[in-house]
Amino acid sequence: MKLLVATRNDKKLIELRRVLESAEIEGIELLSLNDVEEFPERPEDGRNFEDNALIKALDGALATGLPCFADDSGLSVDEMNGMPGVLSARWSGGHGDDSANNNLLLKQLRDIPAGRRGAAFVSAVVLVNPGGESAGDGIATDDGHGDSIYTFRGEWRGRVSDELRGEHGFGYDPLFIPHEEDQRVKAGRDTDKFPEPRSAAQLDPEDKDELSHRGRALRQLIPTIQRLVETDGN
Repeated sequence: MKLLVATRNDKKLIELRRVLESAEIEGIELLSLNDVEEFPERPEDGRNFEDNALIKALDGALATGLPCFADDSGLSVDEMNGMPGVLSARWSGGHGDDSANNNLLLKQLRDIPAGRRGAAFVSAVVLVNPGGESAGDGIATDDGHGDSIYTFRGEWRGRVSDELRGEHGFGYDPLFIPHEEDQRVKAGRDTDKFPEPRSAAQLDPEDKDELSHRGRALRQLIPTIQRLVETDGN
């Protein structure tokens, strides 16, 4: 089964592939937007992550006739009333400039003490199966055209560091200290190897998949994808 992933970000494609392999799901050919003919893409002007993910998934499914997966994710900072939120990727003005976005956030939180730097990574994932029928236990709706729509959400609590740490990941990963890392150090686990809490950009890919907002949302989606693969093979 071909599954279109509405992204040009190779790192997101790799992350989804790792999750599928971990779940031992076979028979899926993942395609990115770079692998299909270009089509008009609406602006991601939704009010929340679910809205933006749905825009991308619907556009991809309509243009190609393929089941289309999309996600929208970002960082929600408590002290900033949930911002950058849906504006995370373009917080500094451009789109996808990770360095500029991180540096701007550091400046905005420069005078905020550690106890008030709580944040959460949020991910909404949407799968649109054009003309499909219900294939899982997600939040499935119908858009009026016979398309099945499945929506899942994952959150990852933590805090914003006062410095960039790590070389892996993307986006705000170098600034995000997961709650699990603070708890690990507090409990004295593996402190001989990792004495300080690691950022999301310092975690091994497998550890990040297990903990991350996107990993949590994707794991909820797995049964639906499995059902679609089984249906496609019949």
